[in-house]
Amino acid sequence: MGKVLVGNHIRKLRFNHHEMTQQQLADKVGVTRQTIVALEKGNYSPSLELAFRIARAFNMPIEEVFFYGENPEER
Repeated sequence: MGKVLVGNHIRKLRFNHHEMTQQQLADKVGVTRQTIVALEKGNYSPSLELAFRIARAFNMPIEEVFFYGENPEER
């Protein structure tokens, strides 16, 4: 079994949303670009509020943006 973590699909979602930049997403959800970088690298777990804001930015349910446990795409 791999490493258990809170992960996300932010990088893939940005690419699929008209190749949104990290800065564009950061501006949209009210954080710095460095926060988005840390999230994408898995070095930072967002607050629940930020997780909802990011999901809303992509117009998706939170569970389609974030996951707990092994990345389902790596199974």
